[in-house]
Amino acid sequence: MSPLRHAASREVCIMKKIDMHAHFFPRISQAQAAELDQVQAPWLAVNANGETGQIMKGAQPFRPVYRALWDPQLRLQEMDKHGIDLQIICATPIMFGYEFPAAKTAAWAERMNDLAMEHCAADQARLKALAQVPLQDPELACRTASQAKASGHHGVQIGSHLGARDLDDEHLVQFLIHCAQENIPVLVHPWDMMTDGRMKKWMLPWLVAMPAETQLSILSLILSGAFERIPESLKICFAHGGGSFAFLLGRVDNAWQCRDIVRADCPRRPSSYVNRFYVDSAVFDTGALRLLTEVMGADRIMLGSDHPFPLGEQNIGKLVADSPWLDSADKQRINADNALDFFNIDTEGLNNGR
Repeated sequence: MSPLRHAASREVCIMKKIDMHAHFFPRISQAQAAELDQVQAPWLAVNANGETGQIMKGAQPFRPVYRALWDPQLRLQEMDKHGIDLQIICATPIMFGYEFPAAKTAAWAERMNDLAMEHCAADQARLKALAQVPLQDPELACRTASQAKASGHHGVQIGSHLGARDLDDEHLVQFLIHCAQENIPVLVHPWDMMTDGRMKKWMLPWLVAMPAETQLSILSLILSGAFERIPESLKICFAHGGGSFAFLLGRVDNAWQCRDIVRADCPRRPSSYVNRFYVDSAVFDTGALRLLTEVMGADRIMLGSDHPFPLGEQNIGKLVADSPWLDSADKQRINADNALDFFNIDTEGLNNGR
């Protein structure tokens, strides 16, 4: 049974928990993936038990996974278990395809976006999708983002960089301006983490480089002056609590104050830009969440789990619930209200759909 509940006196859907950062990977075969690239394209190998599988990159195993990643019915059951009213799904980043020819990636993105909507069709009131785009071609990326919005997606997910090009790259800035003008929310997810071979074990790229990638993407927009050119209407959110941004913001402000090369393109103190973006709550520690809230404000944080991966929050929403210094209004903002506004979710439509 869905945890959606309705106010008795008015037609308003009261949302208790919206998980705005969850992933999916459709059941695509190696032959289907070969349409993108015969050697490196990702596909899903499901084990004989039907419960577990492996994301493959060509012939190489990439990540062990389980059925909630591709089966919406199990996803809905797990949402019920965690008291999640609504979940917003997006591609597993290995699906981006930025390294392949843009035309092929555009066709691939269109297919993956259709499959995301098929996944959400299991319960359109409780499952919503973000689209992926061929970011390596700004014109195609803008066109794909607009088409996805028209087809029912609630925004787009993009990677934190495009090869050696960070988010301050002019082509990527133009894409963000397009999203601002078209009211298309953007989730930035770290991927293709920086490493020169030193981080060989213990998932260190995910534990060290991934938070650094997210901080780098935020700072590239701040210190380059890109936020000065991008309309304030842009809705942009950075995954994993913004990575290492909040903890190191004091260092960045100090550098801006003391070094002219840091403030050369950034007219204002870096910390003054925290009202230009959002982050999710996937920081896994109450002290970290407290710092994040002090830096960003409760109105700039949204509940995000990284479901259904093992590095995600295993008891979705527990971190927010177990933070006594957050009052009930702040918890409601983080758990649901911020996401409703950010992703343009019509709660009256949800009522009508159930």
